[in-house]
Amino acid sequence: MIDPVHSLAFSIQANPGVYAVLIGSGVSRAAKIPTGWEVTLDLIRKLAELHGEKSGTDPEHWYREKFKQEANYSDLLDELAKTPAERQQLLRAYWEPAEQEREDGEKQPTAAHRAIATLVAQGFIKVIITTNFDRLIETALTDVGVVPTVLSSPDQVQGALPLIHTECCVFQVHGDYLDTRIRNTPAELDQYPPEFDQLLDRIFDEFGLIVCGWSAEWDGALCSAITRAPSRRFTTYWAARGGPGDRAQKLIDQRQAQVIPIEDADTFFQSIQQNVESIEEFSRPHPLSTEAAVASLKRYIAEPRYRIQLSDLIDQTVERVIELTSGEAFAVEGGPTPTSESTTARVRSYDAACSTLLPMALTGGFWAEEEHYSVWQRALQRLGSRTSRGGLVLWLELQPYPATLLLYALGLGAVEANRLQFLKHILTVTLRGEYRPNEDLPAVQVLPPSCLFSRGGQEMQILEGMDRRYAPLNDWIHDTLRSHAKSIIPDDNQYTLTFDKLEILMALSYAYHHKESTYGDWTPPGAFGYRSDNRGRIFQEIEESLSAMQSESPYVTSGIFGETAEECKQGLEGLKQFIPKLRWY
Repeated sequence: MIDPVHSLAFSIQANPGVYAVLIGSGVSRAAKIPTGWEVTLDLIRKLAELHGEKSGTDPEHWYREKFKQEANYSDLLDELAKTPAERQQLLRAYWEPAEQEREDGEKQPTAAHRAIATLVAQGFIKVIITTNFDRLIETALTDVGVVPTVLSSPDQVQGALPLIHTECCVFQVHGDYLDTRIRNTPAELDQYPPEFDQLLDRIFDEFGLIVCGWSAEWDGALCSAITRAPSRRFTTYWAARGGPGDRAQKLIDQRQAQVIPIEDADTFFQSIQQNVESIEEFSRPHPLSTEAAVASLKRYIAEPRYRIQLSDLIDQTVERVIELTSGEAFAVEGGPTPTSESTTARVRSYDAACSTLLPMALTGGFWAEEEHYSVWQRALQRLGSRTSRGGLVLWLELQPYPATLLLYALGLGAVEANRLQFLKHILTVTLRGEYRPNEDLPAVQVLPPSCLFSRGGQEMQILEGMDRRYAPLNDWIHDTLRSHAKSIIPDDNQYTLTFDKLEILMALSYAYHHKESTYGDWTPPGAFGYRSDNRGRIFQEIEESLSAMQSESPYVTSGIFGETAEECKQGLEGLKQFIPKLRWY
């Protein structure tokens, strides 16, 4: 069975403004505002004192024995205070906090009041009916920036705007405790002014109803208004702590209401508010375009207060890539031997699945601050550790390819913006190697194109148009990311220079972290191997930085390929010695 709280949350989220809330004294209980019955017992204790007697632990029994009738809140008030003004003064202390109570946080809006106010501010609730005299709901609304229309007298109801034109209407059917026209006696509670009846008839006909903290035992006119409402177009939800009383049960049966057992009003309304927010967040459409996704990313990275939204956006986009690349089109087992056509189709399908993530990553790398590092590292780990153990070798080797694309996109943005600290963090994020299941490896040893394949990447000459390329997948990635990078690197020559610089830094980082390996002086080659002009410019820029700035050089402070200027110079010299060994040099 579906939890009725979940059902109600779905109904509220799907129908904003359709549900009215009816709250009674039980909602104010956590604020130490007494219920009508608790006020009754306290008044009995005071009455006993006036008689020079003690009511003991059972004031109700004392009253029954003394007056030969059952204690009744309204009857007792009617006897103790004959006029509305007298009743107002008698009841004032029950709703207004004394100094110590205010310091203790008593007689202030509860979690229930604040949850309702939040739902109002978010546009989900529009009408609140209350039998309470206190002003806690109005205070909670004011605190979230909502100025409600408060109706507590016939003249206010008569002059009010239609409900559809109000942001929020609070209808105090028993009045406000500061108004002498509050309703307490049986006669006052059994019959409302015509203006009240007309407004209640409209509310109960046009709105769904959420009832909480109201027993229905004392309020004849309100019960009558609910009973005569003809409409059943929206469900009535009745939250009850314990079993409903006889009168409440009759209304529940008559309205065919859904009863929701609750522990207390605070827990109930907080749960409703949180569930509605969760459904609303989940129901927001995924960005319909790359432009919308990047715009959202820019907005979120601009302010720390959006860190949760930023994390959710990136996580959801990564999960979407995983979902798209987990279908039959990306199966690794069975089928014929990969051909140029099938391999090209698969790689293009990977590219398409990442078409939203990649421009986000380019922008994210370009603007990365320290507080953003972890979410991108998590994205790389999520994509880079997705491998299977059995299947066709080429399909298995291509599985981390989306993570390779992500690493390049983040790296291009970071290099262009000179955010070398961020580059170091994404190059060294640890991934679990497929053939080393008990060893965590840095991304720079797992994700460069030549590291994906058993033959160093020459397999990818099978790709359409790459049959004569020395670094086929590197060139494919260069061309794939070009259109996505236009917004941050508009010039084609600068884009290629940045791409080559990224691959050189990746090669230097690989060698630095792999120096104890049996691979010796090998490092992942890149297109920089045959673009000698770019390579020369990049080497010169790095050398000049190291010579001029020494330990203050960003190449040293970032720690990408050494912790000292001398160590970095040695790494650069090692790469220079490796390049002639490439057969396309």
